[in-house]
Amino acid sequence: MPYDDVVRVLDEAVTQRAFPCACVEVGTSRGPVFAHASGRLTYDPDAVPAGATTIFDLASLTKVLATMPMAIAAVERGVVRLDTRVADRVRHWRDDSRATATLADLLAHSAGLTSHLPFYRDHVGRTDVEHSIATLPLEYPVGSRSIYSDLGFMLLGWLLEDALQASAPEFMRPVQAALGTDTLAFRPSPHLRGRMAPTGTSPWRGRTLVGEVHDDNCALLGGCAGHAGLFGTAADVGRWAAHWLSGLGGHATSAFGSATTLRRFMQRTSVPGSSRALAWDTMLPTSSCGTRISEDAVGHTGFTGTSLWIDHRRGLYVVLLTNRVHPDASNQAILSVRRHVHDAVIAAFDA
Repeated sequence: MPYDDVVRVLDEAVTQRAFPCACVEVGTSRGPVFAHASGRLTYDPDAVPAGATTIFDLASLTKVLATMPMAIAAVERGVVRLDTRVADRVRHWRDDSRATATLADLLAHSAGLTSHLPFYRDHVGRTDVEHSIATLPLEYPVGSRSIYSDLGFMLLGWLLEDALQASAPEFMRPVQAALGTDTLAFRPSPHLRGRMAPTGTSPWRGRTLVGEVHDDNCALLGGCAGHAGLFGTAADVGRWAAHWLSGLGGHATSAFGSATTLRRFMQRTSVPGSSRALAWDTMLPTSSCGTRISEDAVGHTGFTGTSLWIDHRRGLYVVLLTNRVHPDASNQAILSVRRHVHDAVIAAFDA
């Protein structure tokens, strides 16, 4: 079978404890062409096997699956522009060092902000966190480089919610309707707990997380933020990706914007030394997509062990969801597994 090598890579990864379970889906704008699930939701031999309905914490895939569509909608509706200054939208973003930062800089991780800070330890809610992000000394001059930043996307999420006058969960409802799913969502219903892949223990919360967002900063913010919080199945992410590919092909979609805008978000920026597009990352031979995917492919990964890559030259998407952070996040085997999976997918698809 064409995808036997993909199955072998994932099954071996489970055996070698790279992660308890994984689900992969490969497809085109017309839908899936291959799907496979490996392992069980935990390493307990009696745990529920992973399957098509297994729900994962998508982690930073939230940035492209939820926050980026909000940015596209805000731009296409004319409520913001990519060159809108952050200072014009965020009250405390005021000092001269950050005055030139724009919406595009936040999307491209080039607004000067550091990568991560543990706000959950001593902050309370959006107002507190937003003030800290907007007043922190910048790590580098705006636009001079790109440092992947959860802080930037937290701020971006709030900026877009205010501009669109809708929370991220409210914005996602028509997207869910267009995709025909209700499991691609923030704060999933507790009745789905039996289908959810656990993501380890949070020392701050003092419990193993099942159906609760793994990111503690997102948990502080109620389980919904611009950088994390979205849950879903491999099929959910696949439907999203198929919709995106349809939009790139010029087909009208109810979830995203025009093909022109979608292509603009996929273009690599001119930030020195950066592989980033707007929200997306782009292909490098050293990245999680392996070496065989098209050089202008775009994708994103998530800390919990998730990824989505879209190869629009081939009209192909690859969804890989795992819970590699269970029972703890120290295991880094996912880094090589991702590359082997994507190389095997491209070889099978081309064959």
